[in-house]
Amino acid sequence: MTDHSPVLREHGYHELRVKGVVRETHDASSFVLEVPAPLEETFRYRPGQFCTFRVHVDGEQLRSYSMSSAPEIDDDLTVTVKRVAGGLVSNWFLDRLGVGDVVEATKPAGMFCARDTERPVLAFCGGSGITPVMSIAKHVLATTPRSVRLLYANRDRDSVIFDAVLGALGDAHPGRLAVRHHFDSAGGFLTPDDVRDFAGADAGGADCYICGPGPFMDIVEGVLLELGVAPERIFLERFLVDQQEKEDAAVAAIDPAGAADVPDEVTVILGGKRVVIKYQAGDTLLETARRGGLRPPFSCESGNCATCMAFLKEGNVAMRANNALTPEEVEEGWVLTCQSLPSGDTVTVEYEAM
Repeated sequence: MTDHSPVLREHGYHELRVKGVVRETHDASSFVLEVPAPLEETFRYRPGQFCTFRVHVDGEQLRSYSMSSAPEIDDDLTVTVKRVAGGLVSNWFLDRLGVGDVVEATKPAGMFCARDTERPVLAFCGGSGITPVMSIAKHVLATTPRSVRLLYANRDRDSVIFDAVLGALGDAHPGRLAVRHHFDSAGGFLTPDDVRDFAGADAGGADCYICGPGPFMDIVEGVLLELGVAPERIFLERFLVDQQEKEDAAVAAIDPAGAADVPDEVTVILGGKRVVIKYQAGDTLLETARRGGLRPPFSCESGNCATCMAFLKEGNVAMRANNALTPEEVEEGWVLTCQSLPSGDTVTVEYEAM
């Protein structure tokens, strides 16, 4: 087989040193990361993307954080972390990580990115959901003549991340950035009427970006669809997907009618050992390998980190999510086994050693 080890190494974890820490609010900070010269291409990113971080606290923990910096505008790659009650990784970042410390991160990934269009941007953020939108907004304002309108929901004024930065962006691009704040402490939780009032009649002509808590995003998406915004112009960033959503996506990915053929068996090659495993409909390749007694590599199981990636030697799969592999890598034959559902008569997948 062709030596694919460079691809595997690129998708592995890389050490980045913390260059600076910026306290944004009482429970959020931005971490400026130094990317060494040999990794500059690996960590080249698009506005709106994220990195997955691995920390060793109470075992190995993974967490994805979006860049708040914008490529070709900001000098350094920067991620912003907000404290989550009981969150091992966010608390470790905020309480333990300082200038000079080293973190382990994957290459940037994600599809929640600025589109190359001439349409205005309409954005809806809740809490730390502002982070990838900040990257997108800075990019759009600095490199295009497009306007940006942002509805930003928080508990209260003290919870607003990037308040000063948003003000400076407005001053630097007069007439092109409009920010409306919504504070739960003053007006209760965001309602569909709040979204309708902000979106207005021209929402259908915009690219719409949504990032925040699940219920927040559901409300906004529902209103935008009701207002006639085309689904292909609504972009959402979800890091957590519940089991029912995964199962629904799995069925749709294989065959919307639910009638696709699935293999009787799947062949998995791991560490040079070839194992043929009876396939159970609905299982991913990763689940199949583990059920066959193998111990393949995996981490996030959400399609973000690429730890579980393997090479598809025979057959077809449908990936229900992919936030880690490039189109070129998928074309070459790489798959995320935690997200891959096999179809057809013969499926063989090989895990390669790093």
